[in-house]
Amino acid sequence: MEKLLKGKTVLLGVSSSIAAYKMCNVARMLTKLGAEVHVSMTANAANFVHPLTFETLTQNKCLMDTFDRNFQYSVEHVAIAKKADVVLLAPATANLIGKIACGIADDMLTTTVMACTCRKLIAPAMNHNMYHNPIVQENLDKLRRHGYEIIEPVKGMLANRDVGDGKLPDEETLVEYVVREIAFEKDLAGKKVLVTAGATRESIDPVRFITNHSSGKMGFALARAAMLRGADVTVVAAHTDAPPPLFVDVVPVESAEDMFIAVKQRLAEADIVIKAAAVADYTPVTTAENKIKKKDGDMSIPLKRTVDILRYIGENRREGQSVCGFSMETENVIENSRRKLISKNCDMICANSLRRAGAGFGTDTNIITIITRDGERELELMSKFDVANEILTELKNYK
Repeated sequence: MEKLLKGKTVLLGVSSSIAAYKMCNVARMLTKLGAEVHVSMTANAANFVHPLTFETLTQNKCLMDTFDRNFQYSVEHVAIAKKADVVLLAPATANLIGKIACGIADDMLTTTVMACTCRKLIAPAMNHNMYHNPIVQENLDKLRRHGYEIIEPVKGMLANRDVGDGKLPDEETLVEYVVREIAFEKDLAGKKVLVTAGATRESIDPVRFITNHSSGKMGFALARAAMLRGADVTVVAAHTDAPPPLFVDVVPVESAEDMFIAVKQRLAEADIVIKAAAVADYTPVTTAENKIKKKDGDMSIPLKRTVDILRYIGENRREGQSVCGFSMETENVIENSRRKLISKNCDMICANSLRRAGAGFGTDTNIITIITRDGERELELMSKFDVANEILTELKNYK
């Protein structure tokens, strides 16, 4: 796992909700990402999770008592507040939300939050009716006005077995909010990035289709990396085997024609276009309305060319737009990819060989050569997320 949060300090604020148990895993996940994690709890939260659990997971003393004289700092809440890069308040009860919204600082947690100048994320967790109480909603609106980001609860079964809003999101989602906030400099802020991902499917009949082995992992890694660096990201996604990243606009498509239409509609507004999808070059001339029944003898399926999406992008790109394509080859990798760079009017082609271990379809790693008109640079074997960041940096600095 990448140490995305190395050198960063995260303060977790835990209040008295049954969902507090989830924060043990959040603390563990953040620590594995390299963060220095501190936990501050309300006294009642300790009825759900013992402070020793957090202290074991984070290797830092749990902050509970404002007047604890055993801390290494003279004013602990101020020291941690100065050090924190981000605060995540989760689960946040109606009581905690109300106190912070009204400026009440009567315990270690609320006092520390009041002293923090960094970005603050707050994740409400409570009964459905409590969450929708007008007073709670007014307090959340007040916090938004003061710069807090509200992580909306999800709908599901609550502690009292009711089904409704008020459930704390899963641990992976909470961690991704933190990662989005502090993992990277926002060097792509203000940029619109359009990415294609996955394998298109060309229907033969209602049962069968023509496709390829693309998993969509590379495209999704590019989308996530661009999002974490501050870009406004849209992913046009065909069939994928990986979950889409959070905080990006995902446009689902099926066929090459569907993808072409979706890309064409969004092309003009994009600052950076990265075509990482594996798009079918051919599609059946006709699609049967009913399942084709097998018969004795051979069968042939007439095919026609699909629209060349990357060529269309190159021919219709606007001034100042950056365009990157991908080239999966089994032979003459550099020669074929450089030819593609010129013929499709791209700024960059990311070439990789299906023959190399650790590269290609379905893997979590990749080995690519970044090809531009000025030259080429081969990257070593690395995770697709790291490859994505290398591509984005190269593309950003190319012009």
